[in-house]
Amino acid sequence: MKQWALSLAIFLPVAGAAVLMLIPKTEELVLKGTALLFTLATAAVGVYLLVAFDHGASDQLQFQVNHRWIDVINSRYHLGIDGISLPLLLLSIGITVLCVVYSWDHFPEPHNPKAFLILMLVLETGMNGTFAAQDLILFFVFFELVLLPMYFMIGVWGGPNRQYAAIKFFLFTLFGSALMILGFLALYFKGGQTFDIPELIASGSLIARSTQMWIFAGLFMGFAIKVPMFPFHTWLPDAHTEAPTVGSVILAAVLLKLGTYGFIRIAIPILPEAAKAWAPWIGLLAVIGIIYGALGCLAQRDMKRLIAFSSVAHMGFVMLGISTLTSFGINAAVFGMVAHGLITGMLFFIAGSIQERFHTRELSRLGGLLLQAPRLGWILGFCAFASLGLPGLAGFWGEFPAILSAYQPADGLHTAVFRAYMAVAAVGTVFAAGYLLWMLQRVAFGTAKTEFENAHIHDLHTPEYLAWAPLLVLIVVFGVFPHLIFNLTDGAVQLITHGVGAVAAGAGH
Repeated sequence: MKQWALSLAIFLPVAGAAVLMLIPKTEELVLKGTALLFTLATAAVGVYLLVAFDHGASDQLQFQVNHRWIDVINSRYHLGIDGISLPLLLLSIGITVLCVVYSWDHFPEPHNPKAFLILMLVLETGMNGTFAAQDLILFFVFFELVLLPMYFMIGVWGGPNRQYAAIKFFLFTLFGSALMILGFLALYFKGGQTFDIPELIASGSLIARSTQMWIFAGLFMGFAIKVPMFPFHTWLPDAHTEAPTVGSVILAAVLLKLGTYGFIRIAIPILPEAAKAWAPWIGLLAVIGIIYGALGCLAQRDMKRLIAFSSVAHMGFVMLGISTLTSFGINAAVFGMVAHGLITGMLFFIAGSIQERFHTRELSRLGGLLLQAPRLGWILGFCAFASLGLPGLAGFWGEFPAILSAYQPADGLHTAVFRAYMAVAAVGTVFAAGYLLWMLQRVAFGTAKTEFENAHIHDLHTPEYLAWAPLLVLIVVFGVFPHLIFNLTDGAVQLITHGVGAVAAGAGH
């Protein structure tokens, strides 16, 4: 089973998509049941991976598969996961199951469950594959595989400006990917003519510093656009605002993490000298993103657009942690990725359900949710507090350790500069409290607007209960027991930061 587990986790969803193609479009219940069956089967494989994973050796690649693939360019079918990949892979698997459950009675118009579910399953294959790939070409294939399903999700099932948002998302991401593949090719020629990530990490420090700087620039563009970091973020609010609810959830919860994961898995360990040189600039863009994202939230009138800008700010905290190049910072960043996936995914679910009930997301037209749908209102309040980093909930452990890590960055980085970043990021948390409480007040408190005063606004449905309960439980569990993730990631993170530190020491001598 160990040999097949990762391949099953990646390709079961796309096998499900193939089965869905054979089922007639009119058999809606069969389509839903089949999609749910395949996502649950993938989740069962995910549970097996978690149980069989050797937590005492989380710094080692486990469940490895390494076979010949494209001999001409020495690219191999190489899969493996460590303590960094595992939580993100499980996040991807879990979110997809919950999206299928939520979709049970929430399919967007035009009503075509067959096509929508097929795209969701193809997306899952791309996301799972990216987190397990240990070969640059394989990574690139999975990284790009998510592009088309999301393009069609936004372009076909999105809001009024869906065409513009879909094309903008596609072109931005494609531009970054073009520069990223150039970086991969440069690594191939300069790193011993291999695309194997562990081999490149072993030999990457042999690449000249000036060459590393240019290669890192290409990888930076590919990953920073995907995160998205300021100033490459402009596609995100449009994509989120126009995407159907499930599209927004997958985009926020998993797709943004492909960029931050790329920095941790590829850019920093393979190009440690360049990472040192680029780190202060990454930190600068991260803190600008934190403040800009928060100010952007305060200016929004659309609930989904506000949550989208909050993602720019939250991913800024993740990138600040990564830019310190310390194990403390990168551990906080990985935790922040998982916490953001759970919390912001939940917020987009809630925004979708509110839009379905009130037929608007305009904050000025909403109000009185606690009176008309109290359970939905309380869950919105809970998620708003989780998002602003309330201690005891998962968001706290993503933000505050990332801010603290900037107090003592890696050796060779300017401590004073990073402490200034820390101060700016801390101010960002105050803004976060401001915009999230402002949103909560506008949507949940007060009385219903005249147009909705006598309307029957139903509270939670069964699919909403089933889809949201696991996320809400995990937000509390990881808030109270953060070591569940930190213990898992620490070994693999130490290995990365040790590699960066060793190069710095070598350069010092």
